[in-house]
Amino acid sequence: MNLASTLPLLLGTAVLLPLISFVLILFFGPRMGSHGKGASALATGAIGTSCLLSFIALISWLSVHGTGKGLHEVEHGAVAAVSTDHPAANPAADHAHDLAEQESVQKAEYTGELYTLGQFGSLKITISYYIDALTIAMFSMVTLIATLIHFYASGYMHDELHDITDHEVTLRDGHHLHRHGRYYRFFQFLSLFCFSMLGLVFSGNIVMVFVFWELVGICSYFLIGFYIERKSASNAANKAFIVNRVGDFGMIIGLMALWGSLGTFSFGNTVGAKGEAEPGLFSLVRTGANHHELQVPDAMVKDAAAAEIAAGQAPTEANLTTWRKEHLGYGLLVVAGLGIFCGCVGKSAQFPLHVWLPDAMEGPTPVSALVHSATMVAAGVYLVGRFYPVFAPEVLLTIAYIGAITLFLAATIAITALDIKRVLAYSTISQLGYMMLALGVGGWIAGLFHLITHAFFKSLLFMCSGSVIHATHTNDMSKMGGLRHKMPYTAYTMLVGCLAIMGAGIPFLIGFSGFHSKDSIIEQALSFTNLNPAHRILFLAAAGGAAITAFYMFRLWYLTFSGQPRDQHIYDHAHESPKVMVVPLMVLAVFAIGIGWTMPFTGLSVTNLLEQARPEGTMAGFSGGAWLTGLTYPNEHLSHNLNIPAGTVAFCTALAGFLLATAFYGWKLVSPSEARQQFKPIYNFLVNKWYFDELYQAIFVQPVLFISRRIAEFDRKVIDNIINGLAWLVRRVSVIDDWIDRTFVDGLVNLCARWTFSAGMSLRNVQTGKLRQYVMFIAIGTVALFILVSFFWSYSAAAH
Repeated sequence: MNLASTLPLLLGTAVLLPLISFVLILFFGPRMGSHGKGASALATGAIGTSCLLSFIALISWLSVHGTGKGLHEVEHGAVAAVSTDHPAANPAADHAHDLAEQESVQKAEYTGELYTLGQFGSLKITISYYIDALTIAMFSMVTLIATLIHFYASGYMHDELHDITDHEVTLRDGHHLHRHGRYYRFFQFLSLFCFSMLGLVFSGNIVMVFVFWELVGICSYFLIGFYIERKSASNAANKAFIVNRVGDFGMIIGLMALWGSLGTFSFGNTVGAKGEAEPGLFSLVRTGANHHELQVPDAMVKDAAAAEIAAGQAPTEANLTTWRKEHLGYGLLVVAGLGIFCGCVGKSAQFPLHVWLPDAMEGPTPVSALVHSATMVAAGVYLVGRFYPVFAPEVLLTIAYIGAITLFLAATIAITALDIKRVLAYSTISQLGYMMLALGVGGWIAGLFHLITHAFFKSLLFMCSGSVIHATHTNDMSKMGGLRHKMPYTAYTMLVGCLAIMGAGIPFLIGFSGFHSKDSIIEQALSFTNLNPAHRILFLAAAGGAAITAFYMFRLWYLTFSGQPRDQHIYDHAHESPKVMVVPLMVLAVFAIGIGWTMPFTGLSVTNLLEQARPEGTMAGFSGGAWLTGLTYPNEHLSHNLNIPAGTVAFCTALAGFLLATAFYGWKLVSPSEARQQFKPIYNFLVNKWYFDELYQAIFVQPVLFISRRIAEFDRKVIDNIINGLAWLVRRVSVIDDWIDRTFVDGLVNLCARWTFSAGMSLRNVQTGKLRQYVMFIAIGTVALFILVSFFWSYSAAAH
């Protein structure tokens, strides 16, 4: 099978199908059945077909490249026995281990350009693709979850099939808002959202990624603000859009740094118009001649050495080596990496741009499930994984600390929230922090593995919360309780999600999906901190976050489904959701349990599949960069040697969090109200979300509003007065002009008219109509003309 031609066709079609659905619903949505009901069938069919094509691509990939059973990438192709010793404390030893894997995985990637949008000098903007095992895995995950969410949404959004009376919106006359249903429009936006995310994953260059990146952002704006008449929804949509633009500003700086120095945006190598090879970003920063180790590209070095070159030092190989040793151009590489990561901070809601994601709960629950699992927030982590070869060690350490801060901060807020969707929102922020932490400490597989497993159990959790809200018409967990008797399918599928996210399992053997991915993160964090004791806080944050995660998730489950009803009216009217909503929950529950497993006999697993996409040069241990020379990154494979201590820590912390939540809300051995009273300052601090909203309001929003008011006041009092004064002056001048026009101009014209009229009337008397008189006038005129000509002729002759 020729994957070079098959995969672009399959995945390209999978990208375009949701776009076609969007266009058709845009133009014909209201006419697709009663109230646009057919729009859901079209959108679901489009994304379902994309899912089918994605899995055909996955099977095609496996048929050619295998499952990767027991295989690991070998940087230079050597084959030997694997050591099971503790991770080496120096890069050379790690590199020796890297050369001692049992079998090798040949990294495979397929790149190509579909269309050239334009070429401006050396700048070439193209529609291109970059397909590897990571692309295949992301396509399969995104389309599968999106398909299930589409089925779920067809039931959840049924209220939009008829006119809606929104009791959360009160008009000026005191009545509630009454509007037409927007069922078809919801699926229209959903199709565009899926197209944007799939296009982002398909992209073969960073500019194309940025285009789809922004398209994902505008789709989230539409969907978060779906109930746009509600002030809270409108504010949440604006907040998400504005905060993401802050991160995207940094991303633009990174793009400029890359283009200005390297002259290309492509990830992989491409073929030029004349058939010559054009190296991509990954090849430029990790050349084969340098064994794929990170180095500042020659173009960046030359840019930084512009003064030396201007002074007459030609950029020879010797000079480039010298300048590279002086770290010329390294700062530009760091700026490029940090700039790209800034965009990821905004999109994946990392500290300090995390404040938009909890407010995004104002959108319908299917939107929350899609945003928080497979699309928008996943895009940031995906881009960090995709762009990983370009990140300098200093950038990776920044990513690790941002992730650690985020996971701890969000987890602490989640333990006090009472809105069921906001608990899950802060949980998402925390889990994204785990992924960033893993990537930052060298766990490329661990971070992306957790991205895949998290997508399944988090979409399950959000859809279960939507099922609860659909049944109770409230988000407030303090009004719930005992719902497992009314909603058993929802209750126990959500229990699966809670067990998966806490990493429940049999230590060192098997568990729910989160058990495997979270353990791999903690293993890598422990391996990293063993080599870098000064950064032990990273491991402690990962371990502590596991305990807090288990606590707030089971707090959520106990408050919602166990005990006695706290609001009898809500309990009496609660009911299990229809099958179209329950069946996707059951399917996702299966994946939440087993997506992290290795399939028997075949050896197929998410980690083995991802291993085939590992960027060249990123597995072996390496020392720090030019600025952090004491930093050491361990070989990720060797971190598995720490599975016993790391697994013990992960299991014990998760168990501690579960038992604490059970003591508070299950067995009720401890009163939550008394604990809140006992630790009231801490509780108030957490329930107010660390006062970040208030802080940003004081530092950014209020100063902007103050300046805006002053500018508006200046406009009203100064600019408007000047303009009004000029208008008054023009009116005065126009009065004078009117008098001059009427008196002089009109008077002169009228005088000429009267003279002309008088002359005409005088000449009229001469016209008698008598022929004899006319002959006499001709004769007299002829004689007079003869005399006059004779006079002038005589005068002229005398003068000469």
